[in-house]
Amino acid sequence: MSTLNPLNYMPASLSQSRNDRQTIHLPTERETSSIPRGDTESNWEYPSPQQMYNAMLRKGYDDTPEDAVESMVAVHNFLNEGAWAEIVNWERRFSRGLGHGWQACRRGEEGFLEDVDKIANSRDVAAPKLLRFQGRPNEMTPKARILDFMGRMYPAKYGCEPPFDRHDWYVQRQTADGLTKEVRYVIDYYSAPPEPTGEPVFYLDVRPAVDGPTAAAERIMRWGGDVWYRASGAKVRETATQ
Repeated sequence: MSTLNPLNYMPASLSQSRNDRQTIHLPTERETSSIPRGDTESNWEYPSPQQMYNAMLRKGYDDTPEDAVESMVAVHNFLNEGAWAEIVNWERRFSRGLGHGWQACRRGEEGFLEDVDKIANSRDVAAPKLLRFQGRPNEMTPKARILDFMGRMYPAKYGCEPPFDRHDWYVQRQTADGLTKEVRYVIDYYSAPPEPTGEPVFYLDVRPAVDGPTAAAERIMRWGGDVWYRASGAKVRETATQ
């Protein structure tokens, strides 16, 4: 039985060897991600198409079309880059503490995008790093279970397919006082109806896991700040005074 790598809960050695049943060549080059590692000064590397194919066979997906593997790797990498970008946005808001986080959230999502450079430069804090991650596709998050239940009860308003995958990412947060803190993020991966051109559409729900009161406060601040900013007409008032 293969030894599991504790950083990603996958076999420690991902084979680059061509499988006996394989009929076409698959590249063995690995793409370097934009995601910093927590254990080295380098970035995480994505699996090569050959490694992806071997991993899927190991998991029992014997009907995987070989000519689709490279596209699958491209989608996998794209989604993970998107997940990391969302985590970085959370960290930009809250790595300096809840007080700074509220200042970043009080003008909603739109206001944050307008102020992002000012917020990022208000106090220098090192960028987050990914310590380890774990795929948990068979364990729905509490939020996903609630949305699935609401979809069954009110399909016209909440109906959607359950997430096709779930990851837990453990992130090293550098705080304003120079200390580090481990923060667990949960990521639900959803499929959406394809584009008219036939291109697949995905969306991600990325948020800190509620492992304590601080994470709960962060989620409430981000959601509540955006709702209040839009519902109170703050955007209209700001526009009128310009």
